[in-house]
Amino acid sequence: MKVHKLTALAMTVLVTLLLLLAAPAQAGSTQTPAERAREIATALDKDRLYVDPAYKNALPEKLLTDVRTKANALGYPVYSIVLPLTPSDAFQGKESNVLTLVIDAMAKPGLYVVVDGGSRFPWYTVHELPQLDEERLRPVRQRALDDTGYDAGPTEVLARMYELLASPTLPRAKPTKSTGGGRDTDRDSDSSAGKVALIIVGGLIVLVVLGLVIGLIRRGGGPHAPRRQKTFSIPPHVAATVAAEQRRRLSRETALELTTLGSELAALPTAHGLGLAHQQAALDARQAAEKVLDSSEDLVDVVGAMVLLDKARREYDAAVAVAADRPIDAVPELCAFNPLHGRSAGRKTQVKSDGATLTLPLCAECRRALEHGQAPSSLPGADGPYWHGDDLWARTFFGAIGDDLAGAVSRGDHRS
Repeated sequence: MKVHKLTALAMTVLVTLLLLLAAPAQAGSTQTPAERAREIATALDKDRLYVDPAYKNALPEKLLTDVRTKANALGYPVYSIVLPLTPSDAFQGKESNVLTLVIDAMAKPGLYVVVDGGSRFPWYTVHELPQLDEERLRPVRQRALDDTGYDAGPTEVLARMYELLASPTLPRAKPTKSTGGGRDTDRDSDSSAGKVALIIVGGLIVLVVLGLVIGLIRRGGGPHAPRRQKTFSIPPHVAATVAAEQRRRLSRETALELTTLGSELAALPTAHGLGLAHQQAALDARQAAEKVLDSSEDLVDVVGAMVLLDKARREYDAAVAVAADRPIDAVPELCAFNPLHGRSAGRKTQVKSDGATLTLPLCAECRRALEHGQAPSSLPGADGPYWHGDDLWARTFFGAIGDDLAGAVSRGDHRS
Protein backbone atom coordinates (compact mmCIF):
# COMPACT_ATOMS: atom_id res chain seq x y z
CA MET A 1 0.00 0.00 0.00
CA LYS A 2 2.87 2.39 0.87
CA VAL A 3 4.57 1.69 -2.46
CA HIS A 4 1.27 2.34 -4.28
CA LYS A 5 0.86 5.72 -2.55
CA LEU A 6 4.44 6.69 -3.35
CA THR A 7 3.88 5.76 -6.99
CA ALA A 8 0.67 7.80 -7.12
CA LEU A 9 2.46 10.75 -5.54
CA ALA A 10 5.30 10.47 -8.04
CA MET A 11 2.81 10.42 -10.92
CA THR A 12 1.05 13.50 -9.53
CA VAL A 13 4.33 15.40 -9.24
CA LEU A 14 5.36 14.33 -12.75
CA VAL A 15 2.02 15.41 -14.31
CA THR A 16 2.17 18.74 -12.47
CA LEU A 17 5.73 19.44 -13.65
CA LEU A 18 4.92 18.54 -17.25
CA LEU A 19 1.84 20.75 -17.27
CA LEU A 20 3.71 23.62 -15.67
CA LEU A 21 6.38 23.39 -18.35
CA ALA A 22 3.75 23.30 -21.10
CA ALA A 23 1.67 26.19 -19.75
CA PRO A 24 1.95 29.55 -21.57
CA ALA A 25 4.63 31.79 -20.10
CA GLN A 26 2.38 34.79 -19.48
CA ALA A 27 2.93 35.99 -15.94
CA GLY A 28 -0.33 36.52 -14.11
CA SER A 29 -2.47 35.89 -17.18
CA THR A 30 -3.29 32.20 -16.66
CA GLN A 31 -3.65 29.76 -13.80
CA THR A 32 -1.18 26.98 -13.27
CA PRO A 33 -2.58 23.44 -13.47
CA ALA A 34 -2.29 23.06 -9.69
CA GLU A 35 -4.11 26.37 -9.07
CA ARG A 36 -6.92 25.39 -11.44
CA ALA A 37 -7.21 21.98 -9.77
CA ARG A 38 -7.37 23.60 -6.30
CA GLU A 39 -10.07 25.96 -7.55
CA ILE A 40 -12.17 23.00 -8.71
CA ALA A 41 -11.44 21.09 -5.50
CA THR A 42 -12.59 24.04 -3.38
CA ALA A 43 -15.85 24.16 -5.33
CA LEU A 44 -16.30 20.37 -4.97
CA ASP A 45 -15.97 20.72 -1.19
CA LYS A 46 -19.15 22.82 -1.27
CA ASP A 47 -21.00 21.03 -4.07
CA ARG A 48 -19.94 17.62 -5.41
CA LEU A 49 -21.11 18.64 -8.89
CA TYR A 50 -18.76 21.24 -10.40
CA VAL A 51 -19.90 22.96 -13.60
CA ASP A 52 -17.47 25.30 -15.31
CA PRO A 53 -18.83 28.86 -15.78
CA ALA A 54 -18.75 28.30 -19.56
CA TYR A 55 -21.64 25.83 -19.17
CA LYS A 56 -23.57 27.47 -16.32
CA ASN A 57 -26.22 28.98 -18.59
CA ALA A 58 -26.40 25.94 -20.88
CA LEU A 59 -27.40 23.37 -18.23
CA PRO A 60 -30.88 23.71 -16.69
CA GLU A 61 -31.00 23.41 -12.90
CA LYS A 62 -33.46 20.50 -13.04
CA LEU A 63 -30.89 18.41 -14.95
CA LEU A 64 -28.15 19.31 -12.49
CA THR A 65 -30.45 18.35 -9.61
CA ASP A 66 -31.06 14.96 -11.24
CA VAL A 67 -27.31 14.29 -11.36
CA ARG A 68 -26.85 15.33 -7.72
CA THR A 69 -29.78 13.20 -6.53
CA LYS A 70 -28.60 10.04 -8.28
CA ALA A 71 -24.99 10.56 -7.21
CA ASN A 72 -25.98 11.13 -3.57
CA ALA A 73 -28.08 7.93 -3.60
CA LEU A 74 -24.96 5.78 -4.16
CA GLY A 75 -23.83 5.98 -0.53
CA TYR A 76 -20.21 6.91 -1.27
CA PRO A 77 -18.70 10.22 -2.38
CA VAL A 78 -19.06 10.96 -6.09
CA TYR A 79 -17.36 14.07 -7.47
CA SER A 80 -18.64 15.14 -10.89
CA ILE A 81 -16.79 17.71 -13.00
CA VAL A 82 -18.21 19.28 -16.18
CA LEU A 83 -15.81 21.60 -17.97
CA PRO A 84 -14.56 22.41 -21.47
CA LEU A 85 -11.24 20.81 -22.39
CA THR A 86 -8.94 22.18 -25.07
CA PRO A 87 -5.21 21.68 -25.77
CA SER A 88 -4.55 25.26 -24.62
CA ASP A 89 -6.20 24.99 -21.20
CA ALA A 90 -4.49 24.41 -17.85
CA PHE A 91 -4.90 20.63 -18.19
CA GLN A 92 -3.72 20.47 -21.81
CA GLY A 93 -7.16 19.18 -22.75
CA LYS A 94 -6.65 15.81 -21.01
CA GLU A 95 -9.21 14.30 -18.66
CA SER A 96 -6.53 12.19 -16.99
CA ASN A 97 -4.69 15.36 -15.95
CA VAL A 98 -7.87 16.83 -14.49
CA LEU A 99 -8.52 13.71 -12.42
CA THR A 100 -4.91 13.31 -11.21
CA LEU A 101 -4.56 16.90 -10.02
CA VAL A 102 -8.06 17.32 -8.59
CA ILE A 103 -7.75 14.07 -6.60
CA ASP A 104 -4.42 15.28 -5.28
CA ALA A 105 -5.96 18.62 -4.28
CA MET A 106 -9.02 16.99 -2.69
CA ALA A 107 -7.15 14.19 -0.87
CA LYS A 108 -10.47 12.45 -0.20
CA PRO A 109 -11.74 9.00 -1.15
CA GLY A 110 -14.42 8.87 -3.81
CA LEU A 111 -15.39 8.25 -7.40
CA TYR A 112 -14.14 11.15 -9.51
CA VAL A 113 -15.80 11.66 -12.90
CA VAL A 114 -14.94 14.32 -15.48
CA VAL A 115 -16.94 15.04 -18.63
CA ASP A 116 -16.39 17.60 -21.36
CA GLY A 117 -19.72 19.24 -22.19
CA GLY A 118 -18.69 19.43 -25.82
CA SER A 119 -17.60 16.29 -27.64
CA ARG A 120 -16.15 13.92 -25.02
CA PHE A 121 -17.81 11.70 -22.46
CA PRO A 122 -17.20 10.45 -18.90
CA TRP A 123 -13.73 9.54 -17.69
CA TYR A 124 -13.43 8.29 -14.14
CA THR A 125 -10.95 7.36 -11.43
CA VAL A 126 -11.70 5.49 -8.21
CA HIS A 127 -9.72 6.80 -5.25
CA GLU A 128 -9.61 4.61 -2.13
CA LEU A 129 -13.05 3.05 -2.63
CA PRO A 130 -12.65 -0.75 -2.30
CA GLN A 131 -16.30 -1.38 -3.24
CA LEU A 132 -15.70 -0.09 -6.78
CA ASP A 133 -13.44 -1.56 -9.43
CA GLU A 134 -12.95 -1.56 -13.18
CA GLU A 135 -15.07 -4.68 -13.66
CA ARG A 136 -18.11 -2.80 -12.38
CA LEU A 137 -17.45 0.65 -13.77
CA ARG A 138 -16.55 -0.28 -17.34
CA PRO A 139 -19.89 -1.95 -18.28
CA VAL A 140 -21.85 0.71 -16.38
CA ARG A 141 -20.19 3.52 -18.31
CA GLN A 142 -20.66 1.80 -21.67
CA ARG A 143 -24.31 1.00 -20.98
CA ALA A 144 -24.96 4.62 -19.92
CA LEU A 145 -23.54 5.81 -23.25
CA ASP A 146 -25.62 3.25 -25.17
CA ASP A 147 -28.83 4.12 -23.32
CA THR A 148 -28.62 7.89 -23.65
CA GLY A 149 -27.95 7.99 -27.40
CA TYR A 150 -26.16 10.34 -29.77
CA ASP A 151 -27.94 13.54 -28.74
CA ALA A 152 -27.56 13.27 -24.97
CA GLY A 153 -26.02 16.07 -22.96
CA PRO A 154 -23.38 15.47 -20.27
CA THR A 155 -25.90 15.67 -17.42
CA GLU A 156 -28.06 12.97 -18.99
CA VAL A 157 -25.10 10.61 -19.41
CA LEU A 158 -23.90 11.21 -15.84
CA ALA A 159 -27.37 10.71 -14.37
CA ARG A 160 -27.81 7.42 -16.23
CA MET A 161 -24.35 6.22 -15.21
CA TYR A 162 -25.07 6.88 -11.52
CA GLU A 163 -28.50 5.29 -11.83
CA LEU A 164 -26.92 2.11 -13.19
CA LEU A 165 -24.24 2.13 -10.46
CA ALA A 166 -27.03 2.04 -7.86
CA SER A 167 -28.32 -1.23 -9.33
CA PRO A 168 -27.26 -4.32 -7.34
CA THR A 169 -26.45 -6.20 -10.57
CA LEU A 170 -24.30 -5.29 -13.53
CA PRO A 171 -26.23 -4.03 -16.57
CA ARG A 172 -26.63 -6.47 -19.39
CA ALA A 173 -25.25 -5.51 -22.75
CA LYS A 174 -27.85 -4.54 -25.32
CA PRO A 175 -28.78 -7.54 -27.50
CA THR A 176 -27.24 -7.68 -30.96
CA LYS A 177 -28.30 -9.63 -34.00
CA SER A 178 -26.75 -13.05 -34.50
CA THR A 179 -24.18 -13.28 -37.23
CA GLY A 180 -24.95 -16.90 -38.04
CA GLY A 181 -24.35 -20.43 -36.78
CA GLY A 182 -21.27 -21.51 -38.69
CA ARG A 183 -19.59 -22.92 -35.55
CA ASP A 184 -22.52 -25.18 -34.59
CA THR A 185 -22.90 -26.40 -38.15
CA ASP A 186 -19.22 -27.28 -38.24
CA ARG A 187 -19.54 -29.31 -35.05
CA ASP A 188 -22.56 -31.31 -36.20
CA SER A 189 -21.76 -31.78 -39.86
CA ASP A 190 -19.25 -34.37 -41.07
CA SER A 191 -21.11 -35.57 -44.12
CA SER A 192 -18.75 -34.21 -46.75
CA ALA A 193 -15.45 -32.39 -47.13
CA GLY A 194 -17.06 -29.81 -49.41
CA LYS A 195 -19.62 -28.84 -46.81
CA VAL A 196 -16.94 -28.53 -44.13
CA ALA A 197 -14.84 -26.33 -46.41
CA LEU A 198 -17.80 -24.01 -47.04
CA ILE A 199 -18.44 -23.70 -43.32
CA ILE A 200 -14.78 -22.90 -42.61
CA VAL A 201 -14.73 -20.22 -45.30
CA GLY A 202 -18.00 -18.77 -44.01
CA GLY A 203 -16.64 -18.75 -40.47
CA LEU A 204 -13.51 -16.92 -41.57
CA ILE A 205 -15.61 -14.29 -43.35
CA VAL A 206 -17.73 -13.81 -40.23
CA LEU A 207 -14.61 -13.46 -38.08
CA VAL A 208 -13.11 -10.89 -40.43
CA VAL A 209 -16.33 -8.87 -40.45
CA LEU A 210 -16.61 -9.09 -36.68
CA GLY A 211 -12.98 -8.01 -36.35
CA LEU A 212 -13.62 -4.94 -38.49
CA VAL A 213 -16.76 -4.03 -36.54
CA ILE A 214 -15.07 -4.53 -33.17
CA GLY A 215 -12.07 -2.53 -34.37
CA LEU A 216 -14.32 0.38 -35.32
CA ILE A 217 -16.16 0.19 -32.01
CA ARG A 218 -13.02 -0.09 -29.92
CA ARG A 219 -10.91 2.39 -31.90
CA GLY A 220 -9.28 4.78 -29.48
CA GLY A 221 -8.44 1.97 -27.02
CA GLY A 222 -8.80 1.49 -23.30
CA PRO A 223 -11.80 1.48 -20.97
CA HIS A 224 -11.52 5.22 -20.51
CA ALA A 225 -11.23 6.05 -24.21
CA PRO A 226 -13.38 8.94 -25.45
CA ARG A 227 -16.70 7.97 -26.94
CA ARG A 228 -16.54 7.38 -30.67
CA GLN A 229 -17.80 10.20 -32.84
CA LYS A 230 -20.77 9.83 -35.18
CA THR A 231 -20.71 11.53 -38.54
CA PHE A 232 -23.93 13.54 -38.24
CA SER A 233 -24.09 14.11 -34.49
CA ILE A 234 -23.23 17.42 -32.90
CA PRO A 235 -22.28 18.30 -29.35
CA PRO A 236 -25.47 18.93 -27.21
CA HIS A 237 -23.68 21.97 -25.72
CA VAL A 238 -21.67 24.64 -27.51
CA ALA A 239 -18.85 26.40 -25.69
CA ALA A 240 -20.20 29.66 -24.31
CA THR A 241 -17.77 31.87 -26.20
CA VAL A 242 -18.62 30.32 -29.56
CA ALA A 243 -22.37 30.46 -28.89
CA ALA A 244 -22.16 34.07 -27.72
CA GLU A 245 -20.30 35.15 -30.86
CA GLN A 246 -22.75 33.34 -33.12
CA ARG A 247 -25.64 34.91 -31.27
CA ARG A 248 -24.15 38.41 -31.53
CA ARG A 249 -23.56 38.07 -35.23
CA LEU A 250 -27.03 36.70 -35.98
CA SER A 251 -28.67 39.32 -33.74
CA ARG A 252 -26.85 42.12 -35.56
CA GLU A 253 -27.79 40.79 -39.00
CA THR A 254 -31.43 40.25 -38.00
CA ALA A 255 -31.73 43.74 -36.49
CA LEU A 256 -30.34 45.35 -39.66
CA GLU A 257 -32.70 43.39 -41.86
CA LEU A 258 -35.67 44.30 -39.62
CA THR A 259 -34.85 47.98 -40.09
CA THR A 260 -34.56 47.57 -43.87
CA LEU A 261 -37.81 45.65 -44.12
CA GLY A 262 -39.60 48.22 -41.96
CA SER A 263 -38.65 50.98 -44.40
CA GLU A 264 -39.77 48.88 -47.37
CA LEU A 265 -43.11 48.07 -45.77
CA ALA A 266 -43.70 51.75 -45.01
CA ALA A 267 -43.12 52.59 -48.67
CA LEU A 268 -45.75 50.12 -49.96
CA PRO A 269 -48.78 51.73 -51.60
CA THR A 270 -52.25 51.28 -50.14
CA ALA A 271 -53.43 47.75 -50.93
CA HIS A 272 -56.73 45.89 -51.00
CA GLY A 273 -57.86 42.30 -50.91
CA LEU A 274 -55.11 39.68 -51.24
CA GLY A 275 -52.37 42.31 -51.38
CA LEU A 276 -53.58 43.82 -48.10
CA ALA A 277 -53.66 40.36 -46.47
CA HIS A 278 -50.03 39.70 -47.39
CA GLN A 279 -49.03 43.21 -46.35
CA GLN A 280 -50.66 42.79 -42.93
CA ALA A 281 -49.07 39.33 -42.47
CA ALA A 282 -45.67 40.88 -43.22
CA LEU A 283 -46.23 43.63 -40.65
CA ASP A 284 -47.37 41.11 -38.00
CA ALA A 285 -44.40 38.77 -38.60
CA ARG A 286 -41.93 41.67 -38.55
CA GLN A 287 -43.37 43.02 -35.30
CA ALA A 288 -43.20 39.54 -33.73
CA ALA A 289 -39.57 39.14 -34.87
CA GLU A 290 -38.66 42.46 -33.29
CA LYS A 291 -40.39 41.48 -30.04
CA VAL A 292 -38.53 38.18 -29.85
CA LEU A 293 -35.17 39.72 -30.69
CA ASP A 294 -35.55 42.46 -28.06
CA SER A 295 -36.20 39.91 -25.30
CA SER A 296 -33.99 37.07 -26.59
CA GLU A 297 -32.15 35.04 -23.95
CA ASP A 298 -30.19 32.58 -26.06
CA LEU A 299 -29.30 31.54 -29.59
CA VAL A 300 -32.57 29.61 -30.04
CA ASP A 301 -34.57 32.81 -29.41
CA VAL A 302 -32.48 34.73 -31.94
CA VAL A 303 -33.07 31.98 -34.51
CA GLY A 304 -36.79 32.27 -33.74
CA ALA A 305 -36.61 36.00 -34.56
CA MET A 306 -34.75 35.14 -37.78
CA VAL A 307 -37.49 32.66 -38.78
CA LEU A 308 -40.19 35.29 -38.18
CA LEU A 309 -38.20 37.83 -40.19
CA ASP A 310 -37.98 35.32 -43.05
CA LYS A 311 -41.75 34.89 -42.89
CA ALA A 312 -42.20 38.68 -42.97
CA ARG A 313 -39.89 38.98 -45.99
CA ARG A 314 -41.78 36.29 -47.90
CA GLU A 315 -45.13 37.97 -47.14
CA TYR A 316 -43.71 41.33 -48.26
CA ASP A 317 -42.53 39.83 -51.56
CA ALA A 318 -46.00 38.33 -52.05
CA ALA A 319 -47.62 41.73 -51.44
CA VAL A 320 -45.28 43.34 -54.00
CA ALA A 321 -46.09 40.60 -56.54
CA VAL A 322 -49.84 41.13 -56.10
CA ALA A 323 -49.44 44.90 -56.50
CA ALA A 324 -47.49 44.33 -59.75
CA ASP A 325 -50.06 41.76 -60.95
CA ARG A 326 -47.40 39.03 -60.99
CA PRO A 327 -47.67 35.44 -59.78
CA ILE A 328 -46.45 34.90 -56.20
CA ASP A 329 -43.22 32.91 -56.13
CA ALA A 330 -43.32 29.69 -54.11
CA VAL A 331 -40.43 30.05 -51.63
CA PRO A 332 -39.56 26.99 -49.49
CA GLU A 333 -39.59 27.34 -45.70
CA LEU A 334 -36.42 27.13 -43.62
CA CYS A 335 -35.20 23.74 -42.34
CA ALA A 336 -37.24 22.76 -39.27
CA PHE A 337 -34.37 20.88 -37.57
CA ASN A 338 -32.00 23.82 -37.97
CA PRO A 339 -33.18 27.03 -39.72
CA LEU A 340 -29.52 28.07 -40.00
CA HIS A 341 -29.14 25.32 -42.63
CA GLY A 342 -31.20 27.42 -45.03
CA ARG A 343 -34.26 26.50 -47.05
CA SER A 344 -35.88 23.11 -47.20
CA ALA A 345 -35.43 20.94 -50.27
CA GLY A 346 -38.27 19.35 -52.19
CA ARG A 347 -41.50 18.24 -50.58
CA LYS A 348 -41.97 18.14 -46.83
CA THR A 349 -40.61 15.03 -45.10
CA GLN A 350 -42.60 12.69 -42.88
CA VAL A 351 -40.83 12.00 -39.59
CA LYS A 352 -42.17 9.14 -37.46
CA SER A 353 -41.36 8.51 -33.80
CA ASP A 354 -43.20 6.70 -30.98
CA GLY A 355 -46.38 6.34 -33.03
CA ALA A 356 -46.56 10.01 -34.00
CA THR A 357 -45.96 11.39 -37.49
CA LEU A 358 -44.79 14.91 -38.29
CA THR A 359 -44.52 16.50 -41.71
CA LEU A 360 -41.60 18.91 -41.66
CA PRO A 361 -39.68 21.05 -44.15
CA LEU A 362 -36.10 19.75 -44.09
CA CYS A 363 -32.92 20.68 -45.88
CA ALA A 364 -31.23 18.09 -48.08
CA GLU A 365 -28.60 17.29 -45.41
CA CYS A 366 -31.13 16.56 -42.65
CA ARG A 367 -33.31 14.55 -45.02
CA ARG A 368 -30.35 12.38 -46.06
CA ALA A 369 -29.42 11.85 -42.42
CA LEU A 370 -32.89 10.51 -41.59
CA GLU A 371 -32.95 8.29 -44.68
CA HIS A 372 -29.67 6.69 -43.53
CA GLY A 373 -30.77 6.33 -39.90
CA GLN A 374 -28.36 9.07 -38.82
CA ALA A 375 -28.89 11.91 -36.38
CA PRO A 376 -29.90 15.18 -38.09
CA SER A 377 -27.61 18.11 -37.36
CA SER A 378 -30.19 19.93 -35.26
CA LEU A 379 -29.84 23.38 -33.73
CA PRO A 380 -28.48 22.79 -30.18
CA GLY A 381 -30.59 23.82 -27.20
CA ALA A 382 -30.14 23.67 -23.44
CA ASP A 383 -29.36 19.94 -23.28
CA GLY A 384 -29.33 18.42 -26.74
CA PRO A 385 -31.32 19.37 -29.86
CA TYR A 386 -33.49 22.46 -29.34
CA TRP A 387 -36.67 20.42 -29.86
CA HIS A 388 -36.00 18.59 -26.59
CA GLY A 389 -37.23 21.76 -24.85
CA ASP A 390 -40.79 22.79 -24.07
CA ASP A 391 -40.82 26.34 -25.43
CA LEU A 392 -42.73 27.70 -28.44
CA TRP A 393 -39.87 26.93 -30.83
CA ALA A 394 -39.69 23.28 -29.76
CA ARG A 395 -43.48 22.80 -29.72
CA THR A 396 -43.88 24.15 -33.25
CA PHE A 397 -40.50 23.33 -34.81
CA PHE A 398 -40.06 27.07 -35.43
CA GLY A 399 -43.55 27.40 -36.88
CA ALA A 400 -43.47 24.30 -39.10
CA ILE A 401 -46.34 22.92 -36.98
CA GLY A 402 -49.31 25.27 -36.55
CA ASP A 403 -50.64 28.17 -38.58
CA ASP A 404 -49.69 31.42 -36.87
CA LEU A 405 -46.27 31.72 -35.22
CA ALA A 406 -46.48 35.51 -35.19
CA GLY A 407 -49.84 35.37 -33.41
CA ALA A 408 -48.42 32.98 -30.81
CA VAL A 409 -45.59 35.44 -30.13
CA SER A 410 -48.01 38.37 -29.82
CA ARG A 411 -49.85 36.36 -27.13
CA GLY A 412 -46.57 35.84 -25.28
CA ASP A 413 -46.43 32.08 -25.90
CA HIS A 414 -42.68 32.31 -26.53
CA ARG A 415 -42.22 33.13 -22.85
CA SER A 416 -44.52 30.41 -21.41
